Amino acid sequence: MPEGDTVYLAGKRLRAALTGRTLVRGELRHPRLAEYDLTGRTVTGVASVGKHLFTRFDDGRSLHSHFRMDGSWHLYRPGMSWQRPAYEARAVLATEERVAVGFALHDMELLPTADEPRLVGHLGPDLLDPDWSDAHAAEALRRLTARGDSEIGPVLLEQRVMAGVGNLYKTEVCFLRGISPWTLTRDVPDPAAVIALSRELLLRNADRPEQSTTGDLGRNQHWVFERGGQRCRRCGTRIRVAEQGESVYARLSYWCPVCQPGPAPAHAPRRAPRRR
Repeated sequence: MPEGDTVYLAGKRLRAALTGRTLVRGELRHPRLAEYDLTGRTVTGVASVGKHLFTRFDDGRSLHSHFRMDGSWHLYRPGMSWQRPAYEARAVLATEERVAVGFALHDMELLPTADEPRLVGHLGPDLLDPDWSDAHAAEALRRLTARGDSEIGPVLLEQRVMAGVGNLYKTEVCFLRGISPWTLTRDVPDPAAVIALSRELLLRNADRPEQSTTGDLGRNQHWVFERGGQRCRRCGTRIRVAEQGESVYARLSYWCPVCQPGPAPAHAPRRAPRRR
C-alpha cells in the first residue's frame, strides 16, 4: 500500500499541473461515477489527507480517491503514451497542457467539498499536515498509547491513530527505534519519539519519489524493509521476516533480532514467503 508521502507527492504534482485550469476532458470511468462528466469544470485545488486525495472543482464538489494497494495518479503531456493499460484508468482529467490519469483507483467518490470530513474525519493527525503542531503530536500520542495492549507494528499502520504510515515506514521506524514490531505498545520506550520519527521520515521523502530511510538514494535505501535473509547493515545478523496482523490487515514485518530485541514469532523464516 502506498505510504503517505507517495500520496502527498501525487497531490503536490496534481496541484501544480491542474489548479486554476479548466478541464477539456473530465472522464470518470469508475463504475459508480461513469454518468458524470467533469469537462468544463475548473480545478480549484488538490489536497492530500493521509492516504486520501481530494481534487476540488469550482462547482463546490471534490473528487475523492484512495490509492489502496495499487492505485496511482500519472501526469502526461497531451499525446504521450500512458505507462499503464487504458483499461486500468478510472479518471482522466485533462487541460490544454497536461493530462492526469488515475489508475486502479478502487475507491472514488464525487461529493460536496464541504462533506470531505465525512471520509477523513475518523483519521488520526496527518503526519504531513503543513499545520502540524504540538497539539497534533499530543493527539497522536494519546491515540497511540490508548492501544497499549496491541502490538506496535499494526498500531503504526492504524490510520485512526496517525495518518500516513504504511508498511515501509512501520518497519523502518521499529528498526531505528530498536524495538520489535511485536512489542506491546505499552512497553515501547518513548512513544512520542516513535511519532516524531514517523513524521521525520515521511517529511524527508515527501518531495521525491525515492523513499530512503538510510540517507542513501542509491541501492541501499532501507535498513530492513524487504531485506529478509540479507545481512543487517548495522550488526550483520540475518534479517528475519514474518507475517503480522490478522486477515486482510496482515502485512510482512522485517526485523533484526539483535538490533530489535523483544517478542517475535518463534519460527520466523529469514526470507519472505512466496506469494501465490
